[in-house]
Amino acid sequence: MSTTNTHPDRAFTPQLRRAAPTEFAAYGELSTAALKNENGRLDLKTRELIAIGVALTTQCEMCLESHVVAAREAGATREEVAETVFVSAAVRAGGAVTHGMKAMRILADHE
Repeated sequence: MSTTNTHPDRAFTPQLRRAAPTEFAAYGELSTAALKNENGRLDLKTRELIAIGVALTTQCEMCLESHVVAAREAGATREEVAETVFVSAAVRAGGAVTHGMKAMRILADHE
């Protein structure tokens, strides 16, 4: 698997920045505030484990790569990352089940 810094799509970062400079800068500020805030209630390791969970559920390859590395650097263990994988899987499966309930309601509405 490629690393975040060498992923081929990274080469298009300057184009994205030039095409939407205000939005690009705002995203960078949000990302920094959410993930690197050392004065927040959540420690950096917890923030990165949450980010891994989100990356898993959104299936963002570059996010997963960067947040696993950042979580490791923040002190996350292999076991913590593994548990994060299964918490994310359970939540994602829960989404399918609750949408299944919606499907049953839609069926009932059309009977």
